[in-house]
Amino acid sequence: MAVTDGGARADGGVTKPFTDAIAEAEALVASAEFAETDADRAEGLDYLAGGISSILHLAGTYSKTHPTFVTSTGPYSKMGLDNPDTIYYHASVVPDATYVVRGVRGSTTDLSFQVLRGDYTPTDVPGGDDAFDDRRITVAADGSFEITFGPNQTGAGSGVSGPNQTGAGSGVSGPNQTGAGSDCFGLGEGASMLAVREVYSDWDTERRGSVTIERVDSVGTAPPEPTEANLARRYRIAASMLKTRVNTWFNFPKWFYLDEPVNTFTAPRTTPGGLSTQYSSVGHFDLPAGKSMVVTVPRSNAPYQGFQLGSLWYISLDYVNHQTSLNSAQAQTDPDGMIRMVISANDPGVANWVETTGRRRGILQFRWQRVDDPIGPESGPTCVVVDDADVPAHLPFFDDNRIDAAGWSARIAARQRAFANRMLG
Repeated sequence: MAVTDGGARADGGVTKPFTDAIAEAEALVASAEFAETDADRAEGLDYLAGGISSILHLAGTYSKTHPTFVTSTGPYSKMGLDNPDTIYYHASVVPDATYVVRGVRGSTTDLSFQVLRGDYTPTDVPGGDDAFDDRRITVAADGSFEITFGPNQTGAGSGVSGPNQTGAGSGVSGPNQTGAGSDCFGLGEGASMLAVREVYSDWDTERRGSVTIERVDSVGTAPPEPTEANLARRYRIAASMLKTRVNTWFNFPKWFYLDEPVNTFTAPRTTPGGLSTQYSSVGHFDLPAGKSMVVTVPRSNAPYQGFQLGSLWYISLDYVNHQTSLNSAQAQTDPDGMIRMVISANDPGVANWVETTGRRRGILQFRWQRVDDPIGPESGPTCVVVDDADVPAHLPFFDDNRIDAAGWSARIAARQRAFANRMLG
């Protein structure tokens, strides 16, 4: 059956552009030069499977007229070195429309919003027209908030929406308002996405909130019913998104990690394409069999301080069933205020073991978020690569750091249970 849309394909069926894109993406995964083992290639195929699922979901929910928040990346559809401590959402926006975002602030350590222009591509990182955390909005006593995003918002971020407002950020939209009013932020030229991040420190006790979005001029109406031409276009868009996704994240380690000397960290710096209140320190590791990396970093006063390992597919390692990440609430801090972690394939018998899960090579990433002041080099990590047998000599409080098999099993069980609660919360 022919598709009437001029740009749609009729020769191979509506889904053919997407199935062709899957085959092309699979070929890219199979030819990745860093995939050295069967396990590396299997991880790549699993990564691709998650990408296929995610892209179909994103393409199916995409709407310029009736936006909704969807999960950007998650434990089963990873991309972009996803932070194990973060729940990610995004909604598509256009710069000439006005949107109202409402929600309830959960108890997570950080809640942030970011307006992005364009998209991540193999050659570019989208700029952030604005990136801010919930300290720049009004949150009512019951945790509720309301934010307006749109063009010509001259008081962007001030929360001032009328002539009788008493102060920036009040969020009060009238003299008799007792709850959260609407804080206002602009959408810059080329705005295409509103990203939301909820960041955890304590997986056990912190709970996520809620967030919704509506476009002011379309709320109360229904979108058009899908047509065959619409669906053909959806599959073409999904095909383009899948190929771009694979190409883009293949390049990120080259851009920001692999040019650095191996087994070192950069000095803390603002994150490219990231939040204005976030600093990061990055690197990549290469640990042959029998080698460990001992990492030392001061415990920060920043509300969020986290560390994770990633694969060369630029995704997080399994952080549910293995301890491949640690934040300052989870890590053991030594009496001198330092957090010392051991990155290795073999269990060193310490609480702050960060597991490579058998990988020789991978990504190293520290993040500090919700910062009030710059994170300087003195707050960054140092590291040394040693033989596995020599690890205790590089841990000045080794006796305090030790953990037995039962204790380790309890740590993993706690991660599994907290993660399950977090995803359902």
